[in-house]
Amino acid sequence: MKGLSERAYAAHAGLSRGAVQKARKTGRLVLFADGSIDAAASDARRGGMTDPDQQRRARGGIGGSGSAEAGPVSGPGDSASYLKARTALTVYQAQERQLAIQRKKGALVDRARAETLVFRLARQERDVWTSWPTRVAALMAAQLSADMESASGTPVTIETAILQRVLETHVREQLDAMADLRVSLE
Repeated sequence: MKGLSERAYAAHAGLSRGAVQKARKTGRLVLFADGSIDAAASDARRGGMTDPDQQRRARGGIGGSGSAEAGPVSGPGDSASYLKARTALTVYQAQERQLAIQRKKGALVDRARAETLVFRLARQERDVWTSWPTRVAALMAAQLSADMESASGTPVTIETAILQRVLETHVREQLDAMADLRVSLE
């Protein structure tokens, strides 16, 4: 037998025999051709493949039932990057929860829905303005004719169709100018 047995490796690594069997099944141990365990290579592979937080808990460190461990888990130096990734995940989850709270309070709205509503509002506004000259041209022509007649004393007639065309021209110019406005939801 070149390497260690499961029991001997369990004693060497400070693990239970069941943990060693599980590590063997999941491919975290390096085995010799005779089935014995290569202790040095297995320690390195387990260190690289095992979550440092789980290693601490298994040894009774932080988060476990024993006393807190003084330093980071020994291994190939991946514990620092793991802790950074864990911190980034925690920050992301906190931000996600904050957004969910703001959405529930009504402080945030769905961007696609907001863009649809703005587009619909702009279209309604445009439609109102394009139909406005047709609705008011006759009234304006009659009022202007009456005002000019009372001021000059002679009957004056203003053609409704001409006034409507003039109003439509100016309204279209104004709508064209407003079409250049862009809503930015960024």
